[in-house]
Amino acid sequence: MEERSLRVYQEKTFFSKLTNTITKLLIPTKIGINGMLISIKRNNAIKAYEAYINSENTNDQMKQEIANKKFEDVYALYLESIDKYILDSIYKKVKNDTANEFERNALSQYYAIVHLKETEYLEYKYKKQMYLLDLDYETVENSNKTQLIEKYKNLYIKQMESLYKGLLKHYSIKLADNLTLGAKDEVYNKIFYALEGYIEKILPLKMKENPDDATYQNILEEYQNFEKFTVGKLDQNDNIEKNMVLLALSRKLFTHSLPLIVAEQCYDKLLQDTRSLIVDTKVARKQEKAYSLLITLIEEYQVKLLSTKIYWDKSSDRGLYKAFWKEYEEISKYKDTNYMDYVKQKQILFLRKELKQLRKDTNKYYKIIQFYYNKLVDLGAMRVIKNNYHSEGKYIKRKTK
Repeated sequence: MEERSLRVYQEKTFFSKLTNTITKLLIPTKIGINGMLISIKRNNAIKAYEAYINSENTNDQMKQEIANKKFEDVYALYLESIDKYILDSIYKKVKNDTANEFERNALSQYYAIVHLKETEYLEYKYKKQMYLLDLDYETVENSNKTQLIEKYKNLYIKQMESLYKGLLKHYSIKLADNLTLGAKDEVYNKIFYALEGYIEKILPLKMKENPDDATYQNILEEYQNFEKFTVGKLDQNDNIEKNMVLLALSRKLFTHSLPLIVAEQCYDKLLQDTRSLIVDTKVARKQEKAYSLLITLIEEYQVKLLSTKIYWDKSSDRGLYKAFWKEYEEISKYKDTNYMDYVKQKQILFLRKELKQLRKDTNKYYKIIQFYYNKLVDLGAMRVIKNNYHSEGKYIKRKTK
C-alpha cells in the first residue's frame, strides 16, 4: 500500500466491512480448531485417568507412579487447551462485541480469578482449575453423548473434590495467620462459599453415583434442609441459617480439610452475626426469629460440635464443659415427657452459658446481655428488682466531737 501510495480511510467502506467479517470468521469457536483440540486432549485425559484408577487396583507401586505421572501431565495439557480457548476465542468475541451473555460472564469470572495470581497464588491455582473444569463440564453435558458424559463425570468429580479439599485446607491454614477482623471475616465468607459450591455442584453427583453409601445416607436430611435455601431470595437470617447447615455438613464431609478448630471459629462467627442481628432488628417478629436461630445455633455448636472435641487447651474449660453437658443431659430427660418445660429449661441453660462468656467484655456486648436478661426474666429464671428505696424511722441531726 505504501509503494502504491494508497490512502487508508477509517470510515466503514466495503473493504473494511469485509475485513471485520473475515476476522470474525477466523475466530475459533467450540466447533472450530480449539474445540477439536480440547476434545482430543479431554479424551486423552479420560484414558489416562482410567489407566491411573486401574493401576491402583494392582500391587505394583512402580506402575501406579508411572500411571499417576502420565495422568498429571496429560491433565495439565488438557487444562491448558481450555485456557487457550478462553484467550483465543472468548476474549476476541468480547473485544469485537460478538460475544453472548454467557461468554461475557465467563470472561469476567476468568479475569476475577487471574487477578488473584499476584496476591493469593494457591487460591488462584485451585480456583482456576475448578473454573476450567466447570466450563468444559458444561460443554460435555450439552453434547448429549451419554458415554462421554459418564466417563468424563468420573474424572470431573475426582478432580473437583480434590480441589475443593485443597482450597478449604488453604483457608484453614490462612486463619492461623495474624489477620485483621476484616480479613478474617473475608476468609470465613470464602469458606462458606466454597462449601456451598461443593454441596451444590459435586455432592449431588456423588450421591447419585453412590445412593447406598452410608455417608450420604447419614447426611441426607441435612442436605435436604440445605436445598430449601437454594431457591428464592434470602435475608440475613436465612443466610446465617444456611451457613449453619453448611458447617453441619462439613463435619461429615471435610473432617481433615476443615479441622474442628476452624469449624469452632466459623460457628463463633455465626454466633456473632446472630447476636448483632438480634440487637439491630427493630421488628419484634424478626427479632424472635433471630433469637430462635440463636438457640438452634448454640445447640449445634455446644452440643453437636464441642461434644466431639478431644483436646482442650485448658483443663478448666474442659471441666466447665463437662458440667454444662451433665446439666444438658438432665434437661434432655424431659424431652419426651414434658416438651414445653424441656424447651424452657434448655433456653435458660444456653442463655446462662452465653452470659458467662459475654460478661468478660460487658462494654462490647452490653446490648445483647440486656436482651438475655430480659429473656431470662420472661422465662422465670430471673426477676426484676425495682430501683427505689424507702427509709423508715426518724433521723436526728447531732454534732460529733
